[in-house]
Amino acid sequence: MKDEITLRAYGKINLGLDVTGKRPDGYHEVRMVMQTVGLYDSIRLERRREPGIEIRTNIPFLPTGPDNLIYQAAKLLMEEFRIEEGIFINLYKKIPVSAGMAGGSSDAAAVFVGINRLFGLGLSKKGLMVRGVKLGADIPYCILRGTALAEGIGEQLTPLPPMPDCFILLAKPPVSVSTKFVYKNLKVDSLFFHPDIDGIVDSLRAGDLAGISARLGNVLETVTVPVYSQIQKLKECMAEGGAQAALMSGSGPTVFGIFEEKEKADKVGWDIRAGGLAKQVYTVKPLNVVERIGR
Repeated sequence: MKDEITLRAYGKINLGLDVTGKRPDGYHEVRMVMQTVGLYDSIRLERRREPGIEIRTNIPFLPTGPDNLIYQAAKLLMEEFRIEEGIFINLYKKIPVSAGMAGGSSDAAAVFVGINRLFGLGLSKKGLMVRGVKLGADIPYCILRGTALAEGIGEQLTPLPPMPDCFILLAKPPVSVSTKFVYKNLKVDSLFFHPDIDGIVDSLRAGDLAGISARLGNVLETVTVPVYSQIQKLKECMAEGGAQAALMSGSGPTVFGIFEEKEKADKVGWDIRAGGLAKQVYTVKPLNVVERIGR
């Protein structure tokens, strides 16, 4: 067994996000098409003889104790398997925080994977996903990665054919959006628009990038766009710059645009920075070849 391991925790976007109802337990029923993108946090895990969990990060305001999702992921596995050694976790974040890109969930997923490998727990990918959902509905997808249809509360996953090759411009405006606020204020029963999730799935199966772009949709924009005007401005800027389509990811506020040419994506990204709409701007590709996870 290794004494340390470094993993990449990749971010995601939602090509489509629909909410179909609210359950008695307060969770929302969703249908989403999820796509991993090539923006990632680096996570190094190191075994230590002394018991305990220590976390260090490059983001000063992130908690490093029990309130941190990666701490909870480590604690869950170490308690279940009665691991008496300790773990040191160094988290270097590039995925924007509170951005609708599942950065925290992806970090937790990487910790599940890393501890499984470091301590030889022998858990399968499915075994990791079952444990991950206890901490967050996005964690099973972040363990699976790639392109997938997510249903239920997000934990029922169906792998899909990879997204066609393209360039994805990501831009997070300088605002923070609370996922709890968005879902609390979502009026599920009066939504006038539902994205064509089945059409996105069919377009993925056909390898039709234009078909995917034509069907992008996110019902959570009905809450965020009226409150945060920057989101709509970013969408318009990307569309005017040649994006096939642009959409808010997750509960926001990150906006992504789909481009066929990297030069166009980079140019729009430069314009966004120069105009002060966003400082965290990245041109990435859909990530469809993923690292081995579990067994």
